[in-house]
Amino acid sequence: MSREPVLTRPFLLAATANLLHGMAIFSFLHLPGFVEELGATPAVVGIVFGTLSGAAIVVRPFAGRIMDTAGRRIVALAAGAVHVVACLLYLTVHEVGPWIFVVRCIHGFAQGALFSVLFTYAADVVPASRRSEGIGYFGIAGILPMALGGLMGDFVLAHADYPTLFVVCAGVALVALLITVPLPEPERERDTEPRGFFAALGQADLVPIWVVGSFFSLALAGIFTFLKNFLAQEDFGSTGLFFASYSATTIALRAGLGWLPDRVGPLKVFYPSMVAFSGASIALSLAQGVPGLAMAGALAGCGHGFVFPILSTLVVERANPADRGSAISLFTAVFDVGLFLGGPVLGWVAGPTGDYRFMYLVGATLPIVGLTIFHLWDPRVRPAPEREAASLDR
Repeated sequence: MSREPVLTRPFLLAATANLLHGMAIFSFLHLPGFVEELGATPAVVGIVFGTLSGAAIVVRPFAGRIMDTAGRRIVALAAGAVHVVACLLYLTVHEVGPWIFVVRCIHGFAQGALFSVLFTYAADVVPASRRSEGIGYFGIAGILPMALGGLMGDFVLAHADYPTLFVVCAGVALVALLITVPLPEPERERDTEPRGFFAALGQADLVPIWVVGSFFSLALAGIFTFLKNFLAQEDFGSTGLFFASYSATTIALRAGLGWLPDRVGPLKVFYPSMVAFSGASIALSLAQGVPGLAMAGALAGCGHGFVFPILSTLVVERANPADRGSAISLFTAVFDVGLFLGGPVLGWVAGPTGDYRFMYLVGATLPIVGLTIFHLWDPRVRPAPEREAASLDR
């Protein structure tokens, strides 16, 4: 019997929009260099960078509620339009003052709603029997921009300046917006009334996912926020090179082994993936040149390649179907919480002189702490079908 298809037209349209919006957003991995040129210290860079995530956290409950009541498409179109405007607003930033935080908030509103709605859309249109695999494939369109956005930023900044980069990002975001116009509204389960964002927040079998996701994203914050300045300080490699290695490894894993969590059990893949991501931070703390940087990127890709789709699938399967938009919004908000807190906290760990090697070593402990908490907590609240599947896997 043939398997249900994953690569349908709605899936491919949403994935392409996700790819292009992601390219525009990941080009802002170069923003710390811009903020540093304006005279900011590492701690201030972390706060500026993390402000986007803080704004994304604020918008998630509203985006989730609108998705579950009015539909996915209206959120995708509105957030896409705001994204274009936000990229252009960086042209008006000339100092580290209140205005840059306003712009970062607007950008965060767009980013928070966009990635919530596009991942929710993917979960709606992917067959349930291939959910981890399908979300993994969709995630390729979210990971590939790490390389393409970083490399695009490298290219633009090698030949022009930051304002030019902001205009290019706005153009890419505009194309993504146009691609979302023909997206059909997906069919959704309506057997129960949506309970909302905060009901999902306190759902017992989802809480361990929120916790482990937070620790994962705290470690992610150190990589995203400070890599540009770390490499400038050490004078080797580039942001684009690291994220090319990161995304290439992630894509190779998902394209070649995307079926693995669905076949052998998600947790059997999840645990080593978290350990691999911890190893990425250790590798960054020890890197002395391009080979070490590429190895760190590959380890990060090995971890992220499975961690995100596995946790996403657990959220979709455990959440009330009528609350899927709110639950996925909350899941993506968990990552924003980590990025929001991780930037300033790890910037403080690095100190005013920027001891990024020590900072990455500290960051390596975070995925292990989160994994330990998850290991102790999740079995106590895991839904009965998952417990039965786990017992059969032994």
